[in-house]
Amino acid sequence: MVVVHEICARVQNGFRARLQSIAVPDTKMNLAISMILYRQGFISSVQRGNHLEPDKNVVKTQPHNIASRRLWLDLKYRDNKPVLQNMSCVSKSSKRVYMKVEELKNLTTGKRAKFIPPLKLGEIAIIGTSRGVLEIKEAIEQNHGGEVLCRVI
Repeated sequence: MVVVHEICARVQNGFRARLQSIAVPDTKMNLAISMILYRQGFISSVQRGNHLEPDKNVVKTQPHNIASRRLWLDLKYRDNKPVLQNMSCVSKSSKRVYMKVEELKNLTTGKRAKFIPPLKLGEIAIIGTSRGVLEIKEAIEQNHGGEVLCRVI
């Protein structure tokens, strides 16, 4: 089972340590979350590589090298301050949080949904749906509810 809190902790710790790039395990979930962060402008690039550095040439992931494969995320800073201020998990292994489309709309319009406070300006939520991992606005547009994985501001 893929755990979201691992990528949340790695990204947040990388920004706090002012690292240029970080490595996270190469999983489908981590790739989907990384691509959302890239599209929303929180990180500057996503590359595949091994545990030491990003690949200079394309290397396929195969059974003999799967344990050493990593996603390398280049972190983004503006005026020497991290672009990503906080990345926190909402749904945890002990308490999964599922929401319907109406509840997701409440989050984006400034209303509380279940026990989760509304999204602030510039904040996004990442939702795991049957169509894959989506940003909250994409999930609402496609009319899909799902598990609220994390919030990013």
